[in-house]
Parts: sequence; C-alpha cells; structure tokens
Amino acid sequence: MRIYVLRQLVLLIITLFLLTIFAFCLSYWFPGDPVTNSSGIFSDDTMRYADAASSRGFDGNILVQYWHYLAHLFRGDWGISLLDSDPVFEQLQLRFGATLEIAVLAMLIALVPGVALGVLSALNFRKPIDHTILSMSLSGYSIPVFWFAQIAILLVAVRWGMLPIAGQINPLFNIEAVTGSILLDIFINQPENMGLAFRSAIRHITLPVLVLSVMPMMLLIRLTRSSMLDVLDKNYITSAYAKGLSTRRVISSHAIPNAMQNVIRELGSLLSLLITNTMIIEVIFSWPGIGSWLIRSIYERDYPVIQGGLLLIAALILCVHVALNLIHAWRYPQVRKDLHATS
Repeated sequence: MRIYVLRQLVLLIITLFLLTIFAFCLSYWFPGDPVTNSSGIFSDDTMRYADAASSRGFDGNILVQYWHYLAHLFRGDWGISLLDSDPVFEQLQLRFGATLEIAVLAMLIALVPGVALGVLSALNFRKPIDHTILSMSLSGYSIPVFWFAQIAILLVAVRWGMLPIAGQINPLFNIEAVTGSILLDIFINQPENMGLAFRSAIRHITLPVLVLSVMPMMLLIRLTRSSMLDVLDKNYITSAYAKGLSTRRVISSHAIPNAMQNVIRELGSLLSLLITNTMIIEVIFSWPGIGSWLIRSIYERDYPVIQGGLLLIAALILCVHVALNLIHAWRYPQVRKDLHATS
C-alpha cells in the first residue's frame, strides 16, 4: 500500500506541476499584455505596473518568470480582477465554498437513492420494476441539465411558488460571507433569527441541489445495476448460497460490497461531470460560486480570474481522482496486486 500511495502522490505532483505550467502560459496566450493578464494591473497605472512587472520577474527570462509565478501562487497572490479590482485568491476562496456546498450536497443526495435503485433493479432483472427503473434512468440522463433546470423553475418556483430561484438567502438577513457556504456562514455569524435564516437558506439551496443531483443519480443507477449483475454471476455468490446463507446475507455481505468496487472506480469521472453541471446550475440560479464567476469572466475577458479559476477547478478534480484511487486501493487489495504494488 505504501508503494501505491507513493506512486499516486508522485503522479499528482507531476500533474499539478504541468498544470501550473499551463496556467502560467495562459498569460502569454491571452490577448494583451502578459503583465496585466497575470497581475490584473493596467499599464496606465505606471508605478504599480512597474512594481508588478519587477515582482513577477518580467525583467528576466521565461524560467525566472515561472519561478516568480510559483512564488506568487504559493503566497496566495493570484492577481486582481480586471473588472472588480478584487483579489482573485480571496474571491476564489469564498466562491469555492459556495460551489463545494451544492456539489457535495448534490452528490450525497444522488448517492443513496442511486445505489439503492441500482441494486433493486439488478435484483429484479428483466422484471417490470427493472424496466421502470431503467427507463427512468435513461430519461433522466438524456435530459440536458440546463433544460431540466428551466422546467423546474417554471413548475416549482413560478407556477407553484414553492421555492425561490436565485441567490443563497433572503438579502434581508445580511449574512457576512466567511466561508462561502451559506449554511456554515449562518452558523458562524449567529444572526438574531438563526432558525429563519437556516430555513431561508435551505429553501434557496433545495432547487439547485435537486436539479444538480439528477444526472449523477441516473448514472449511479446504471453503474450499480451493471456491476451488481456482473457480481451476481460470480462463483463465490453461488458458493454462498450453497452454504445455506440467506439471500439478504448474500446480497448485503457479498454482492453489494464487491459491486461497489466498479462504482467507486467511476466516481472520479462522475465528479468531472458534476463540476461541469455545477457551473451551469450556478449561472441559471445566480449562485455565487466559482462556475458563475468563471463564466462571467470568460465573457468579460477577465484574464486573471480565468487563469486562477481554471487552475483551482483542475487541481480540485485531480486531487479528488487521486483520493478516490487511494480509497479504492485501500478497500480492494487486488487493485494493488494488479499494479505490482503490494505492501
């Protein structure tokens, strides 16, 4: 296990290193001045521009510039926004919390019913309940998330008036953003009407989280069903039945734990899809996360924000992929044996 962990960490470090090179090169690939693109300071502000060029090594060669870029990166100096003049790193910290909040909640909501319905479908193979679940999963996966979000807004928010459609909370509560996660910020701020604030935040977050959870839930149903059907045909399942174990014991102790091996392996790809859909959901529901900020920055050509946002999202996906690989290898030792990395 130690060798496997070391391999994964080395792979992560190398990939992050290549990612920083790509992010650094964006300053030159974007139109305009590389100093402005990386620092957010315009050339008409002569003194600050000269200081930015000097501190970022633009008076030296490309290797010196990259070294200074890494130094600024680790110090949290990611430049300032060309539009808002806000420090990019501070804004990304706040917006990262908002994005992580709805992404994690959507994944948790998708995980439990997705796995449960997948197991139920596999146990009732080719029966009416199996066909119903498969049809539902295929329909849910085929509907584009932006179209499903619009339908949900029209029905749930506009026609029925059950839930709000924009923002994190009623502005009258005036919750100061500390972490970016509205539920955590309410707990930290301890407002006078804390119960009402939580109720307002939950009402605002319900619709985007439910819409966001649909596609990963449908994928989990199909993945779990396929994995369960494969496991149920294995010899050790037949042997378990032959030993006199009950169906409940065989399914819960042998079939489901082994079926989860393939599901855990695919969670990384599922996360990438979830992050992509999160960006769309943030725009539709005016959620103040990284996705909505990054898309606005692309339209407005706010290059320091684009550079920092892409770096953070890519690094997040990479780290989660490595974490899932480690969990997978820890839970299923045969993965380590297949890679000749047994401990």
